[in-house]
Amino acid sequence: MIAANNAIPSPAPAATAADAEALMGRLLQAMDRLAAMVAEETALVREGRLREAARIERDKGDFARSYVTDMTRLAASRAALASVAPEQAKAFRDRHAQFHDLLRTNMTVLATAHAVSDDLIRGVSGELARKAAPQTYGATGRPSAPSKSTIQPLAISRSL
Repeated sequence: MIAANNAIPSPAPAATAADAEALMGRLLQAMDRLAAMVAEETALVREGRLREAARIERDKGDFARSYVTDMTRLAASRAALASVAPEQAKAFRDRHAQFHDLLRTNMTVLATAHAVSDDLIRGVSGELARKAAPQTYGATGRPSAPSKSTIQPLAISRSL
């Protein structure tokens, strides 16, 4: 039986300036690690090594979840956030901007790989349908296109 309230409890906000600085330090470390993972994933996908890129996904998800949790805790306490050293806050903003650019590149590479794979699947499906259909000629003397009813479905697995 499913509970009525499936909401994930929000993390406790940073209570003190020391908590906020510790969170900011963890966020910077997590962002560095995430950036390395995203850069590695981007390089692997560009090289066509998709199975290796897929192995990074779980660790990347774990780091992303901890990053979001810490970010939520930090953002929930405006007073503690205001007490973070300006140099640390500026370093965080700068790294966040660099990370954003890296993510944009990663998303472009992943979208391109997805589009290419979809085109390949459509091409294979079309070729299989063309070969499976009877080769007949229409009234104009040209080969007839296969009808929709003669096209066999193609099953694929989306997991790597």
